[in-house]
Amino acid sequence: MIREKDSELKTMTENVEKMRHITQELVADGRNEADSASPAHCIKAIKMECDEGYFNTYSHFGIHHEMLSDHVRTSSYRDALLHNTALWKDKTVLDLGCGTGILSMFAASAGAQKVIAIDQSDIIYHAMDIARENKLSDKIQLLKGRIEDTELPQKCVDIIVSEWMGYFLLFEGMLDSVIYARDHHLTEGGLLLPNRCSISMIGLADTDRHAELVEFWTDVYGYRMTCLKHEVVQEATIEVVPANKVITSTCVLTELDLSTCSTSSLDFSSELKLEAITDGSITAFVGYFDVFFDLPRPVSFSTGPHATPTHWKQTVFLLEEPIIVQQGDVLTGTVTCQRARRDVRALSVTISVPGRKLKFNLT
Repeated sequence: MIREKDSELKTMTENVEKMRHITQELVADGRNEADSASPAHCIKAIKMECDEGYFNTYSHFGIHHEMLSDHVRTSSYRDALLHNTALWKDKTVLDLGCGTGILSMFAASAGAQKVIAIDQSDIIYHAMDIARENKLSDKIQLLKGRIEDTELPQKCVDIIVSEWMGYFLLFEGMLDSVIYARDHHLTEGGLLLPNRCSISMIGLADTDRHAELVEFWTDVYGYRMTCLKHEVVQEATIEVVPANKVITSTCVLTELDLSTCSTSSLDFSSELKLEAITDGSITAFVGYFDVFFDLPRPVSFSTGPHATPTHWKQTVFLLEEPIIVQQGDVLTGTVTCQRARRDVRALSVTISVPGRKLKFNLT
C-alpha cells in the first residue's frame, strides 16, 4: 500500500513538473511575441559584440561600389542636397552610417558648416582618407562607432541625413538607429532626410520564373523533390521583376513620416487590395518602396518595377500555387510585417488572402 501511494505521489509530482514546464514555455512564447513589438526589441538592445557581423558586411568594397554605382540612389541624395543649398548654409549635419562619406561630401559642398560622419564598419578609415583626398577634412569629422553607443562631439545637430533603407525598406533594421539619432541628437525643428517613405505591393504573373524557382523541384534529374517547394517559397527573393509581367494595381501598405515614426513602425499590418488589370495567374506578390525628400526643390525616387532599377531591386514573395484572376477581379487580404523573433534586423512577412496564409522570411 505504501509503495502504491509512493508511486501515485511520484506520478503526480512528475505531472505537476510537466505542467510547470509547459506553462513556462507558454509564458516565454508570450513574452517573445510581446518583445517583437516592444521598443526593447530593437537595435539598441543588441550588444555590440552580437552586432559585429552586420557591420562587417559593410567593410568590403564591393557593397560600396554597388551602392555608389546605383545612380538613382546616389544622384537623388546629391540633388536633394546640392539643389537646396540655402537649407544647409552654416548648419551642422550628421551623416549616419556614412560608409565612404559620399553624403558627407555632398553636404559639405552644399554649404554645411560642419559634418559629423559616423559608421561602425572599418570602411570609416577609408572615408577619412577620402575626405583628406578631397580637402574636406576641415569640414567633415569622421567617427567610428555605433550611434547608440557613441558620444558625439556636440549633443545636437541641425540636420540628419542617412541612407538607411534596406530590402522591403525595413530589412536590416537601420531605421532604429535613425530614430535614436533623431530623438537624441536632432535639434527641435531640425531636418531629417529623407523625411518620408512608403511600402507598396503588386501582383506578378511570371510563369517562366515560377517554373525556374518552384516547379524546378518537381523533376530534378529524374527525381521528385516536391517536398521542398513549400520551404523554398518561404524565402523571399531579391530581384528585378519585368514590368510587363505586373498584372494588378498597386496597393500602398504603409507610409512612414520619419519625423514621428517609432521603432514599433517596423511592425505593421495593412489591408491588401489588388485589382487585376488583365487575365492571368499571379505567381508572386512583389514589394517595393518609394523615398521622398520634401524640400523647396523636392526629390523622390521609386524602387518599383516600373522605375529605373536600383540595387534594392524588388522583394519577391513567390506563391507555391498561382492565383488565377480575370480582369476586374479584386483580391483582398492583409499583409503583416514583423521583426524576426531571433534576429531584430530580419523580417517576417505574412500575406493572408482568401483560403491562404502565406509566411515569408527576409534574413
